[in-house]
Amino acid sequence: MKKPLKLPHKLGLTLLLAGSLGACATLSSDGGEGEVRAQAASLLNQQATPTTTEGRRQASAALLAKPLSAEDAVTLALLNNPRLQRQFADLRITETELVASTRPRNPSVTLARLTQDNESEVGRSIVVDVIGLLLSPLRTPIAKQQYQNAKMVAVQSVLKLAHDTRVAYFEAIASRQRARYAVDVQTAAEAGRDLARSLAMAGNISRLDAAREQAFYASATANRVRAQADAALARERLVRQLGLANDQSLALPETLPELPATPRVLNQVEQLAMNQRIDVQLAKRHAESTAKALKLSKVTRLVNVLDVGYQRNTYSDAPKQTGVEVSLELPLFDFGSTRVAQAEAIYQRSLAQVTETAVNARSETRTAYAHYRTSYELAKHYRDEVMPLQQQIADEVLLRYNGMLISTFELLAQSQAQVDSMNAYLAALQDFWLAEAELTSSLQGTVDAG
Repeated sequence: MKKPLKLPHKLGLTLLLAGSLGACATLSSDGGEGEVRAQAASLLNQQATPTTTEGRRQASAALLAKPLSAEDAVTLALLNNPRLQRQFADLRITETELVASTRPRNPSVTLARLTQDNESEVGRSIVVDVIGLLLSPLRTPIAKQQYQNAKMVAVQSVLKLAHDTRVAYFEAIASRQRARYAVDVQTAAEAGRDLARSLAMAGNISRLDAAREQAFYASATANRVRAQADAALARERLVRQLGLANDQSLALPETLPELPATPRVLNQVEQLAMNQRIDVQLAKRHAESTAKALKLSKVTRLVNVLDVGYQRNTYSDAPKQTGVEVSLELPLFDFGSTRVAQAEAIYQRSLAQVTETAVNARSETRTAYAHYRTSYELAKHYRDEVMPLQQQIADEVLLRYNGMLISTFELLAQSQAQVDSMNAYLAALQDFWLAEAELTSSLQGTVDAG
């Protein structure tokens, strides 16, 4: 009686356990960081950044040795940003949790020893989660799909960091350029104030005109202070994005990049977004994972708990007892319909999410592209029309002033108009580069278009 119970059941449980463990998912070497960096680099048209600490340090030092371009700033952020490193650690944690979910529960062992007078009884049993073993091959593909989804979320985070870095980069340069121009304006306003004061004392202009020049100088001084403060704040925002301890090693260009000769032309901007936007791909993958989980719910709707145990008992000098214990959950109150209904509702929700994501993606991309083209045309208008006209007017006014045909006040008024035009052009140029960053991110599906 002992052999049929002892050897075949042990052998069957051993084979079942070995087969289920063979189907379990395994941990990657770096938690998926290298794969995420490579996929993000492909979308960013960059080389993948190194994952080792020493590799990142050397690459950072090489970038900081020269003034940063926008793409260099993105690369530096991907190397150093501590928030990104934390997200990669979270990805590793997610991987461990998903891999653990594919593995059945550890067998439980029970040991008991009972005594009565001079007699004793020793009981030994081991219980194995059979349902977990049987369903392990089904859970593994689902866990792998969920892990792929988690990696796509990490890619989305990398792209979001790239977008935020570009925005901080252009804002830092633009604010610095405005601050420098504000200093020049204040210097010119100071000269105008002193000239107007001298002319007023000589009786050549009215006290009203002199007061206007004094007011312009006071306003220029306030604008210079505000511009310098804004530049310092924008630089610090960029430093945080780059993950630098301080800004002493950060070198930036003196001015914003010039407008490109021609704007980007996207004939099929919506289709391009559908093909490469991360949020659209993520929604589709989530729907696929939900569909697989729905099949698993249907498989386990009647039997969700099935434990099989092997027992071996001894009682004093009596023959040993061996046998098998089976623990089965009886579906008396819940036949699994709630689990299946819940899974089906979740799947319908995921399908609706795919549709909503696709509709929003098309609209966001069209909006971002329209903003990009408008910003380009406006900056180009200031550069090619407004600024040359202001310079032409300034030259004519100066000629008339030198010929004593106009007053000093008219010359100074034209200088103020030219200052306003320059500030408007700098704002339009900054808006264009921010719109370019928004368009890039909209095509990647990392931020909402403005």
